[in-house]
Amino acid sequence: MATGRTHRPATRSRGIPEATVARLPLYLRALTALSERSVPTVSSEELATAAGVNSAKLRKDFSYLGSYGTRGVGYDVEYLVYQISRELGLTQDWPVVIVGIGNLGAALANYGGFASRGFRVAALIDADPAMAGKPVAGLPVRHTDELESIISDNGVSIGVIATPAGAAQQVCDRLVAAGVTSILNFAPTVLAVPDGVDVRKVDLSIELQILAFHEQRKAGEDVNQPGQGARTTASRTGSTRPAGAAAARDGRKGPDGDVPAVMPA
Repeated sequence: MATGRTHRPATRSRGIPEATVARLPLYLRALTALSERSVPTVSSEELATAAGVNSAKLRKDFSYLGSYGTRGVGYDVEYLVYQISRELGLTQDWPVVIVGIGNLGAALANYGGFASRGFRVAALIDADPAMAGKPVAGLPVRHTDELESIISDNGVSIGVIATPAGAAQQVCDRLVAAGVTSILNFAPTVLAVPDGVDVRKVDLSIELQILAFHEQRKAGEDVNQPGQGARTTASRTGSTRPAGAAAARDGRKGPDGDVPAVMPA
């Protein structure tokens, strides 16, 4: 089986938009669930609903893959699974290293979805000498002194950073210098990388802050409903502040003039 160092996905050279690429895993997840239920075909509307996208957008995305379906029949599920898997580069083995084996890194190492989706955890790496040799998810943790040799010996092109923020950039620099060209960053910091290196950032605190923003907006909409009077926002926020105060707070303008200044920097 080929390794991740011998092939680069063709999506960019074929002109597939990044937004479409970002939706392909959603389609693949929905299609895989259909395949496991032995569903032979699916309409664009059914698949779009399962993937959580608009059906017109789905059909446009699939046109980039050269897959248009059959009128009155729909899309062949197994063929689409293969087609999208090939486009995403999942028909081959992708060795991955995880750097930073704290609580988050250990949880990632124990995640069973990597192997079933074409990713093999080749090594777990940590800077703490006390962690060296300890088994996590069936693999012995190795010290960061071995990082470069691990990447070279395993043909690794994808690295996962789960270190504290202060160590992330140094780890990133070493990964890139050793030949890693794609990084999944869980550290709460922005990484600087050279051209040709792709970084995807996962920040759970930011996602929660965005949800908090929407919850606050919904609370403001509730208190502005006719007949609601001076109801408090305690049911949503746990505060007994009058609704008028919350509404006044929501009315503050951000730097763009129309965005409430509620999100931390």
